[in-house]
Amino acid sequence: MAEATGTVRGKGAGAGRFVRWDVVVTALLVAVFFGGVGISPDFGNTDNLSFALGDLGEIALIALPMTLLVVCGQVDLSVASVLGLAGALTGWLWNAGWAFETIVPVVLVVGVVCGLVNGLLVTRLGLPSLAVTIGTLSLYRGLAYVVLGTEAVSQFPAQYAELTTTNVPGTPIPYQVALFVLLAVVTALVLHATGVGRALFAIGAQEDAAFHAGIRVKRIKLVLFVVSGLVAAFAGIVYTLRYGSARADNGVGLELAVIAAVLLGGVDFDGGKGTLGGVISGVLLIGLLRNLLMLNDVATEIQSIVTGLLLIVSVLTPRLAGVVRERRARRRPAAAPA
Repeated sequence: MAEATGTVRGKGAGAGRFVRWDVVVTALLVAVFFGGVGISPDFGNTDNLSFALGDLGEIALIALPMTLLVVCGQVDLSVASVLGLAGALTGWLWNAGWAFETIVPVVLVVGVVCGLVNGLLVTRLGLPSLAVTIGTLSLYRGLAYVVLGTEAVSQFPAQYAELTTTNVPGTPIPYQVALFVLLAVVTALVLHATGVGRALFAIGAQEDAAFHAGIRVKRIKLVLFVVSGLVAAFAGIVYTLRYGSARADNGVGLELAVIAAVLLGGVDFDGGKGTLGGVISGVLLIGLLRNLLMLNDVATEIQSIVTGLLLIVSVLTPRLAGVVRERRARRRPAAAPA
């Protein structure tokens, strides 16, 4: 794991720095938790924590493939729009009389197609993923409005809706969070314990070198975008059922929280560095902060500002740390005795 987090980049960046960054994020998480308990009496009770975990379920799910993409030097900003399109399509098909058991696979296929479009534009046309997914962010959200307009659809099957609003029997853990834990274990194994994970770090560190080393760079990128679309579509179904409403504007702005969690967790936006453990801490930190702000009746706009500030801090801090290290490295030879 140490090799995967730092040494592949070849810039003298050992894994220890990322361990320390993970510790910092985890320490902030603990501080927010105990601070929240002191600020709001209801913050630490089981019901509220269960609600807070369920409320970040979609963000947590989407953050898993996003982590793999960013480690690989890519990004998918269209995930929230895919989520919205999946919700709109779910509502439209339900209104049309389709069985919910048929709707789910159809919507998931649409998510795969969305991810495939992103991946093909990036890998076959050589376009930057940031530009591509900014474009498809608007495209997929527009398609959601074409499908459903401004209409809201509700009254989904109770047996499925309950899966997104209830806990695993005997625990305070929502079903979607339990699913996230299972997928997180699989993702961690892939990223930190397999050749595929080493290939992702290698691509993010130096794509040309990875290609000449025999790594199927384009195929791996394409698969990652497809998985991102698939998970975003699944999250869209979960989101729709949890709120009991299919709308074209479901999940607007959710991509910012996902990106903030990934970068706050220590994944380098340039690729080649990061750990999934840090991302999980980042997801929980953002979720608890949002919940604490809601409990104290802080406006949604302020919550968005906090998320934006966390995103800026998560990008700026590693850059500043790198500048400090470079300056220290330059001073050492001058200070050394002749």
